[in-house]
Amino acid sequence: MSESVESTEQKLGLFARIGLFYRQILSELKKVVWPTRKQLSTYTAVVLVFVLFIIAVVSLLDLVLTKIVFWVFG
Repeated sequence: MSESVESTEQKLGLFARIGLFYRQILSELKKVVWPTRKQLSTYTAVVLVFVLFIIAVVSLLDLVLTKIVFWVFG
């Protein structure tokens, strides 16, 4: 099966291969299930809250480690 695909691709010219590539991209994009506006805003909010949480944890850890380092080497 792959041999026939390779031989077909070798017979096509450069512009035909580029056209085939873009047709395949469009075909795959038609299969994608796009989120609704509500889902997209929910997902965005979840990501932003998670990022803010991680920022808070890392900042707190940085503050604690800074205090420890200044106490040890102070």
